[in-house]
Amino acid sequence: MSPSHLKWYAWCCILVGHVCISALSLTSEQHISSGTVSEDWMKGLGSHISDISDGSESSTSTYVATMLSSPLNKPVSCEDLEGVGSFNTTCLLNSNLSFYSDLHICGTGNLEILPHVSLICPLEGCMITFNMSGNVKIGQFAAIVAGSVVFVAANLTMEYNSSINTTSLGGPPPSQTSGTPVGYEGGGGGHGGRGASCLKNNQTSFWGGDVYTWSKLSEPWSYGSKGGGTSTKHPFGGNGGGRIKLQVKDMLYLNGSVTVEGGDGGTTGGGGSGGSIFIHAVKLKGYGTISAAGGRGWGGGGGGRISLDCYSIQEDVKVTVHGGLSIGCPGNSGAAGTYFNADLLSLRVGNDNITTETETPLLDFSTTPLWSHVFVENSAKVLVPLLWTRVQVRGQVSLYRGGSIIFGLSEFPVSEFELVAEELLMSDSIIKVFGAFRVAVKMLLMWNSKIEINGGGNTIVTSSVLEVRNLIEMRHKSVVSSNKNLGVYGQGLLKLTGHGDTIKAQRLSLSLFYNVTVGAGSLLQAPTDDDASRKVVTKSLCDSKTCPLDLITPPDDCHVNYTLSFSLQICRVEDLLVHGVVKGSIVHIHRARTIIIATDGRITASELGCSKGIGKGNYLNGAGSGAGHGGRGGSGYFNGRVSNGGNEYGDANFPCELGSGAEDANHSYGNVVGGGMIVMGSIQWPLLRLDVYGSLSADGQSFDKAARNDNGTLIGGLGGGSGGTILLFLQELRLLAKNSSLSVVGGKGGPRGGGGGGGGRVHFHWSKIDFRDEYTPFASISGFINRSGGDGDDGGRHGYDGTITGKKCPKGLYGTFCKECPVGTYKNVDGSDARLCTPCSVDLLPRRAGFIYVRGGVTHPSCPYKCISEKYGMPNCYTPLEELLYTFGGPWPFAILLSCILVLLGLLLSTLRIKLVESCSPDRAGSVEDHNHHHHFPSLLSLSEVRGTRVEETQSHVHRMYFMGPNTFREPWHLPYSPPDAIIEIVYEDAFNRFIDEINSVAAYDWWEGSVHSILSILAYPCSWSWKEWRQRNKVHRLQEYVKSEYDHSCLRSCRSRALYKGMKVGATPDLMVAYIDFFLGGDEKRLELVSIIQKRFPMCIIFGGDGSYMSPYNLHSDSLLTNLLGQHVPETVWNHLVSGLNAQLRMVKHGCIRTHLIPVINWINSHANPQLEFHGVKIELLWFQATASGYYQLGILVIVGDYPLQSVHQSNTWYRSNNELPRSNSAFASKCLKQMQQSWPYVGHALSIKRITGGINGGLINVTTLRSMEYKKDFLFPLSLLLNNTRPIGRQDTLLLLISVMLLADLSVTLLMLLQYYWISLGAFLAVLLILPLSLLSPFLAGLSALFSKENRRASLARVYALWNATSLSNIVVAFICGIFHYSFSFFQPPDQSNTWNIRREDDKWWLLPTVLLLFKLIQARFVDWHIANLEIPDFSLFCPDPDAFWALEAGT
Repeated sequence: MSPSHLKWYAWCCILVGHVCISALSLTSEQHISSGTVSEDWMKGLGSHISDISDGSESSTSTYVATMLSSPLNKPVSCEDLEGVGSFNTTCLLNSNLSFYSDLHICGTGNLEILPHVSLICPLEGCMITFNMSGNVKIGQFAAIVAGSVVFVAANLTMEYNSSINTTSLGGPPPSQTSGTPVGYEGGGGGHGGRGASCLKNNQTSFWGGDVYTWSKLSEPWSYGSKGGGTSTKHPFGGNGGGRIKLQVKDMLYLNGSVTVEGGDGGTTGGGGSGGSIFIHAVKLKGYGTISAAGGRGWGGGGGGRISLDCYSIQEDVKVTVHGGLSIGCPGNSGAAGTYFNADLLSLRVGNDNITTETETPLLDFSTTPLWSHVFVENSAKVLVPLLWTRVQVRGQVSLYRGGSIIFGLSEFPVSEFELVAEELLMSDSIIKVFGAFRVAVKMLLMWNSKIEINGGGNTIVTSSVLEVRNLIEMRHKSVVSSNKNLGVYGQGLLKLTGHGDTIKAQRLSLSLFYNVTVGAGSLLQAPTDDDASRKVVTKSLCDSKTCPLDLITPPDDCHVNYTLSFSLQICRVEDLLVHGVVKGSIVHIHRARTIIIATDGRITASELGCSKGIGKGNYLNGAGSGAGHGGRGGSGYFNGRVSNGGNEYGDANFPCELGSGAEDANHSYGNVVGGGMIVMGSIQWPLLRLDVYGSLSADGQSFDKAARNDNGTLIGGLGGGSGGTILLFLQELRLLAKNSSLSVVGGKGGPRGGGGGGGGRVHFHWSKIDFRDEYTPFASISGFINRSGGDGDDGGRHGYDGTITGKKCPKGLYGTFCKECPVGTYKNVDGSDARLCTPCSVDLLPRRAGFIYVRGGVTHPSCPYKCISEKYGMPNCYTPLEELLYTFGGPWPFAILLSCILVLLGLLLSTLRIKLVESCSPDRAGSVEDHNHHHHFPSLLSLSEVRGTRVEETQSHVHRMYFMGPNTFREPWHLPYSPPDAIIEIVYEDAFNRFIDEINSVAAYDWWEGSVHSILSILAYPCSWSWKEWRQRNKVHRLQEYVKSEYDHSCLRSCRSRALYKGMKVGATPDLMVAYIDFFLGGDEKRLELVSIIQKRFPMCIIFGGDGSYMSPYNLHSDSLLTNLLGQHVPETVWNHLVSGLNAQLRMVKHGCIRTHLIPVINWINSHANPQLEFHGVKIELLWFQATASGYYQLGILVIVGDYPLQSVHQSNTWYRSNNELPRSNSAFASKCLKQMQQSWPYVGHALSIKRITGGINGGLINVTTLRSMEYKKDFLFPLSLLLNNTRPIGRQDTLLLLISVMLLADLSVTLLMLLQYYWISLGAFLAVLLILPLSLLSPFLAGLSALFSKENRRASLARVYALWNATSLSNIVVAFICGIFHYSFSFFQPPDQSNTWNIRREDDKWWLLPTVLLLFKLIQARFVDWHIANLEIPDFSLFCPDPDAFWALEAGT
C-alpha cells in the first residue's frame, strides 16, 4: 500500500471516531450513524487533507475541506460541489470534498476535476457515481476515494498520479459466502483467490477465506472480504477492497491508478482480499495501474477480480491481481485473483512472482461462449477441485514462470478431467492431476515444466490420455509422468529435445505420430522405477508359459488399457529416432515404419523382467545359481555345496518370454531381475527397417553385493538374472556402427560362488524374404549381437549362451539373416543351417570360368558360372578366335582345312591370272634391246627416248651433260655452272650460265611437295615412294617442255640451232634418277670447228641410273643415241649384250654395302667386258662422278676409244675439283682417297686428269684399291634392305607365282585372324595394330593382287611396290608384339579373383603365335617376290655365266 493511502487510512479512523462522538444521524442507506461534526474537527480535517496534497506543486484550485452530512442520494449541481460551471456544459471541480453519504453526479456536459483535488467518502461501502454524457478528466494528483466508484462518460482521462481508490473500503460481501475466514488463525480474506493460512503443512492443505462470485467473472461487482483475526480482541484483520466500474463509450486514457486492494491486517489479523474492477471502453491507453491485489497481513489476502471489456488495450497498462504478502509465512502469500478480458474472453491468473502455496480455485468454465485463452503465470497456483471438469477454450492454455494448475484433490485422486484447447504451452510451470487426465490440443510445448498425474492406489481410475494432434515438444528437463496408464496420441511430431526430458508411466502408449524423436539424455519409460510398478506389469507374463496374443497379433486401435501385456507401446508411428533412452519391461513397437537408434541411443528392457519366473535361479545354503532362459543358468557353488542353475524355457524359433530372476527363500538378500522383452513389429505389420547405431538390449541383472549371514559372516551371493527376449518382426536390419550392439546377456553371479545367468533369446522374424532375382540383402551387420551367459564368480559356473535364430530361409539362402549361399555352393532345400549350402561340382567348369554370384543364391546343383573376363564367350569361355577354331574341330583341323582352302584358292587365282594376263602378254622372245627396255623397269616410261632420234642427230651429237644430285625434294637436280670442254666452242659462256640458273630453278621442287612426301613417309612409305616417282616424272616433263618450247636457246652459238630450237634436248633414265641434256650441232659451224668438236666425244662418260636401293637398283641405260654412237666402234649386238650383262651385275649392288658389292662388278668388267671390247679398240672403266655438297655421288663408266693413255693419269690431278665443288663428303675423305691413290697408282709425268679426260666432269676411278676409301650413308630404312634384296633369277616362274598366290591368301587369312584376336584383347590394341602404320597391314594383299594381275610392262614395278608394302607391314607386327607383351604382363600381375580360389586365373598365353606366323609369312613372301622380280627383269639366265667365252658365245648365238 502506498504512503498516501496509509495517511488516508489514518485520517479515516480519526474521522470515524469524531463521527461516533457527534452521534450524527444518517439516512437508512448509510451504515454508520453520526451527528454533526464540530468546527474544530473540520478545521483539523482540512489541514490533514492539505498535508496529503503535494506541497511542491502549485495549483489554481482552492483547497477547502467541506464536510457534507446531509443525504446526497439525489443529483447535485456543480455549485453544490463548489465547482465552476454546470454539469450540462462543463464543470470544473477545484475544491477538496469530503462527505458521508453516497454521491450521485449526472449531466450532459463535461466534467473536469482539477489537479490535487480530492473527493472522499471514507465510509465502508460509500458510493460515488459520475454519469456524464460528455468527457471526464481527472487532473494530476487528483483523488476519488470511496467504497464504490462508478463512472459513465464518453471519454475518461486520468492524468499522471491521479487515482480512483476503494482500497480497504469495501462493504460486506454477498451473503452465503465464506470470504472471511472462521477462527483466529489470522488467515487472509478470500475473493478472486483464496486467502493464505499459515497453518498449512506438507500433509494437510489449509487456506483462509475462500473464493466467491465465480459466476460474475466477466462483470465482477462484489466487495472484498475482511481478513481473519488472531484473537477475540482482534476478531478481524484488514478490510476488503471496494468496487470500481468505469463505463466509457470511446477511450479511457489511464495514466493514474484504479485500485480496489484489500486492507492491511498487520500482525494481528489477516489481510483483506481485493475488490472488483469492471472497465468497459473501446480503447484503453496509457501507462497507469489497475490493481485488485490482496492486502498484507498475518496471512495474506487473496486477490480480487478484474474484468476489462475493451476492444483495444495498450500493453503498457499494468493489471495486477496478486495476493497479499503473509507476515506469518512469507513463502505463502494470498492466492492470485482473476483478470478476465471480456472482449477476448481470456482469463489470466497471475501472482506477480510472489511465492504462494495457496490456490486460486477455478470452479467452472464457460461453454457458451467458449473462452479463448487461459493464462496461469508468475507463481500463481490454480485449483480445479471438482470431481469431473471439462476445461475447454478456443485458443491457448498457457502456464508461465512458476504457474501451476492442480486438477482434483490429493486426498481423493478419483476425479476425471478434460482439457480441450488449441495449444497447451508451459514454461517453468507444473500441472498436477489427482485422478485421470485427458488432454485434447493441437500443440503441447513444454519448457522446464512438468505434468504429474497421480492416480493413487485406486484401480478404478481410467487411463490418462494426451491427444496432441500436431506437435509435442519438450525442452529443458520437462517431464510428463503418471503412476497409472498413460496414452499419448497425436498425428504429427513428438520430440523430447534433450537432457532430462521425460515421459514415464506405469503403462505408456505413444501412438499415431508421424515422427517420435527421443533426444540425447531424454527418457521414455514404463513402468516407473519402483519394483511395485514393474511387478504389476510383468506379473501375468512371469507365471505364464504361453505367448501373449496381443504382442504377436496386437489390436489395431493402439489404445492403452489394463488387459494389454505391454508396459511401453509405440504404435502407428511412422519414424522413431532414438538418441536418448527408451526403457520398459515389455517394449512393444507396433505398426512403425522405421526405427533409428543413434550412437548415443538405447532401447532397453534390461533388468526389468521377472523377479522369479519360469527359469528362476535357486539359492541353497549360500550357493546361488543363475536363472535360465535361452541358455541354462550357471550353477552356484559355496563351501562344497552346489546349486543347479535355472532351466531353459521358451521356443528358440519364436520366443516371447521375460527373463527370469533369482532370490533367496526368505528374501533376506534381495533379488535379481531378469531381462525384459522387446517386440518390434508384428506378423501382420512388420517393421520396415531398423537401424542400430547404439544399443538394443534385454540383459539380465547382475548381483554385485556381498550377502551376509545372521551372524555377520559372508556367504555366497545370488546368481545372475537371465537375459530377456528380443523379438523382431521386420524387413531390414542394419547394425551400422562398429560399437552398435544387440544383446540379451545373462547377469553376472554374485560374489563367493554365484552362478551366471543364462543368455536370452533373439529371434528375427523376417516378414518378406525375397529370393532369386528379387532378393535384396536385408541385414547389414557391422556391430555385434551378444547372447552370452553371465560370468560366474569364485567357483560359480558361467551361464550358458542364449539363442539367436531367424525365420527359416528359402532355397539359396542360409543363416539367421538369410544371406545367399557362398559363391560356388547351392542350396535346394528350406532351412537356415549353413551346412545345407553344398559345394558345386567343378568338373564341368570351363577352363577360363569361375562360379559367379547369383542374386538370391543358387537353388540347383548346376551352378551358374561366367568367364573370368567378358572378352571370353559363353558357354565354353573361348576367345572369338578359339570359337572359330573349335567350330571346325580345333586348331590343327582348322589349320589343315584352311591350308587346303588356301591351296585351292591359290590354284584358282593362278588359273585366273593365266587366263586374264598371260594370254594378253606379248611374246617374251625379242631382241636384247627389248629386254633392256621392257624387263628392267617396265613400269617406268622411257623418257630417254628423245623423239626424232635419227642418224643425222647421232652425227651432230656433241656432248651429254648430266644433272647433278639425287633428284629428291631436299636435293633436286642441278647443273654445274662451268660448261664442259666438249661444248665450250658451241655456247656463249655468259648466256650458258644464265641458262644454268633458269634450268636449275625449273628443276627445283616446291616446299609443299616435300612436306607431302615427309608425311607420307611416316604414315605410308610406299605411298611416299609413288608420290616421289610421280613428282619426278612431272619434273622431267617440265624440264623437257622448258628446253623444247620455253627457252630461246640463246646460249648456243649456232644461229640455226637458236632459230629451230634443236640444239638441246632433255632426257632421263627410266627410273628418273639421272637426267641429262644432249647438245647438238646446228649445221652452220665451220668445217674445222666441226671436226674438232666431233673428236671430243670420247672418252665418253655414261652415268648409271638408280641409286642402289631396292626400288631403284643401279643400271646402265643405253638409249638409241648411245647405241648409235658406240656402234661406230663396237657392234651393236656386242654392246647390247654387254649392257645386259653389266646390268645383271649392277642390280645386286646395294648402296649401303657398296664396298663389297662393287667388287663383283669390277671383276666382271675386267673378266667379261674389257677383253671383248679391247678386241674392237674400246675399253670401259668404273668411275664415280659429280660429287655434291651433301656427299652424294653418281656411278658410271668411262668409255675409251683407241689407245688413250689412261695409265698415265697424274696423281695430283686425279681429284681435281673447282672451287665451288666439294668432294663426295668432306675434305678428310678427299685427302684419304688421295693418299690411297698415291700409294696404288704409278707416277706418270704426262698423265692427264680425269676431268680433262671426261671433258670437265669431275670424278674418280673405282678399282679394288679405291673401294676401301669410298664412303656411303645409311638411311633409317636400311634395315629393310636385309629383307628386300635384288637377287639372281631362279626360273620356274609359274610355280613361283602359284606360291606367291598361296602366300598372299595365307597372309590375308592370318592377318584377319590376328586382328580378330587383338580385337578380343582390346579395342585399343586392335586399332594400334591396324593403324600403326595406317594402311600397312591390309594393303599388301591389294598390292599383291595388283602385281599378279598387271600387264607385262608394269609387272616388275608393281611387284616392287607389293614387296615394299609387305615390308612396311612389319611395323604392324612389331606393334602387335608390343601390345601382346603389355597385355600378357598386365594379366600376369593382376591379382586373382578371391571369390573363385578353386579356379586359377588362366589368361590366353598363346597370343604370340599368330604374329609370329604372320612374320614368317611376310619373310617368305619377301623372298618369293624378290625371286619373282628377278625372273621378270632378268629373263636370260646366261647373263650370269661365269665363263667369259661362254657368255660371249651366247651373244654370238643370238
